[in-house]
Amino acid sequence: MKKLQVFDPPMCCSTGVCGPSVDPALVSFSSDLHWLANQRLAVERYNLAQQPQAFAANEVVKAALREFGNECLPLILLDGAILSKGCYPKRDELARLTGVEANAVELPVINRSCCS
Repeated sequence: MKKLQVFDPPMCCSTGVCGPSVDPALVSFSSDLHWLANQRLAVERYNLAQQPQAFAANEVVKAALREFGNECLPLILLDGAILSKGCYPKRDELARLTGVEANAVELPVINRSCCS
């Protein structure tokens, strides 16, 4: 099984539904990660503000942060190799990069706020 890891910049939560304004890009990306997990990909997500140890424990992430600083975040790895850096790819791009069929049936997503 392929493993996708997302290393987010420091923020309140990764869902995008916290704080004074909702970030539609984060809401969409969260939904896309849920969709990928339903395509038999192992998906892990780490937030620098809440899980700094995950960043420190990963040599690829540490090297990217040394070379590019926080500008490389979000950093997305597939099986330990950098897939994307500095942006949240859309679903069709995630599908292409991970080898998942973009037209796979989508399961309903329940959005929950981490701050509720």
